[in-house]
Amino acid sequence: MKHQTRIVFILLLMGLSVTAQEPLRLSLHEANDYALEHNLSLKNARLNVAYSDRQVKGTIAQGLPQVDASLDYMTYFNYELQFNFGGGGGTGITEEQYTGIFMDAMGQFPGANPQTILASSYIETKVQDLINESGSNSIPLTDQSSAKVQVGQLLFSGQYWVGIKAARLAKKIAEQGLDNSILDVKESIASGYYMALVTRQSLDVFRKNIENLQAIREHTRRMYEAGVAEQTDVDQISIQVSMLENTERSMKRALDMSYSLLRFQLGAEPGTPIELTDDLFAFLAPVNDFNNLPDFQIENNVLYQMTGTQEAISEKMVDMERWAYSPTLTGFYSYNYKIMRSGFDMNPNHLAGLTMSIPVFSSGSRKHKLEQAKIQYDQARLNRELVENQLVMQEQQLRLDLQTALENYRAQSENVEVAKRAFQNISNKFDQGLVSSLDLTQANSNYLQAETSLIQSMMSLLQAKLSLDKLYNQL
Repeated sequence: MKHQTRIVFILLLMGLSVTAQEPLRLSLHEANDYALEHNLSLKNARLNVAYSDRQVKGTIAQGLPQVDASLDYMTYFNYELQFNFGGGGGTGITEEQYTGIFMDAMGQFPGANPQTILASSYIETKVQDLINESGSNSIPLTDQSSAKVQVGQLLFSGQYWVGIKAARLAKKIAEQGLDNSILDVKESIASGYYMALVTRQSLDVFRKNIENLQAIREHTRRMYEAGVAEQTDVDQISIQVSMLENTERSMKRALDMSYSLLRFQLGAEPGTPIELTDDLFAFLAPVNDFNNLPDFQIENNVLYQMTGTQEAISEKMVDMERWAYSPTLTGFYSYNYKIMRSGFDMNPNHLAGLTMSIPVFSSGSRKHKLEQAKIQYDQARLNRELVENQLVMQEQQLRLDLQTALENYRAQSENVEVAKRAFQNISNKFDQGLVSSLDLTQANSNYLQAETSLIQSMMSLLQAKLSLDKLYNQL
């Protein structure tokens, strides 16, 4: 029973392993969809949009009611606050106390004139001391604690409203940056997809060529054994086969590298098997018609949109610096609840007020910041015009590149047909002993070179169309 359980467990693990190695079967459209979900650079761009959205909400929140609360505790270490209410309410000294002070002064100054003693500072000092002793009051200060809640509200600030608009424009440029990243990823996915297909096509061409040469080599060997051909003919064809086999192995490694690059661009796990379902020639058919290219709508270009948004942000920065000259008005309300009271309390429970901040003089600081903002706005405006001109020139250049690539592809297609017919003709003559093996291998090399040039022209044509589609924002 335990043995059977172990077998079932092993089979389950094998099933999981096979499932884990299931290849990704992707068309170009499916590859784009997969990359939009898994590509790491796009995930980072989406986080930038989320960050900008939080910035907008944070900017708006600065002008909404702000509530702060505090709880404090204070001790005075049993200190007693002393004070008196002298001046205007009588001294509070009895006649007997005053007489005692006078008699004490007479004793201190025997023989002095009584009128002089009454006007002396000695009498005044003694009287004041007695007043302080008899008329003073003290309040013991006990520990105190309070809880405070304060509500603040921004009532008017020109910079606040402009700041909200600028933050929303910053979010918009982050969203446009995401669109631009999506275009970059789609371009890299298409380029990697094309490269894998082209490399695979090149590998198929080399394999067929090797098979043909192997058949010719075998035929030549039989001719040599029959005494019709020479050993050098067999050797030359064998060397050609060996060289092509080395190239085939290099191309296999190049194909593996193409798949690795495509996995990275897709955001797939390293080592994930990939199977491309689209055919290379299916992408070439729509490119053959050069006359169906649409007109360039520059407003659809993401880079142009981003420069326009940057110009709008710079304009808002100018408005923000202008509003720096205006006052700012805020209001507040505070409630202070006294949990523990001291013996001396002069703080009210409720407070409310308004605060107006008026900029008066900044030694030209605000003026210089405004001028700097104006300069940056002019730079943004000129940059938009520069980008517009560059995009128009780029579109013209890409159209010419596409036309050149298309003409080269058509020429290479004809060249392949010519080279193929020439190789077949030389091969037939070689079978009849009319040409040497050197002529045969040279004709084969020409045919293989024509096939290779054709495949390279395919890649150039697809890349030219891809660049133009990206410029048109049609990926």
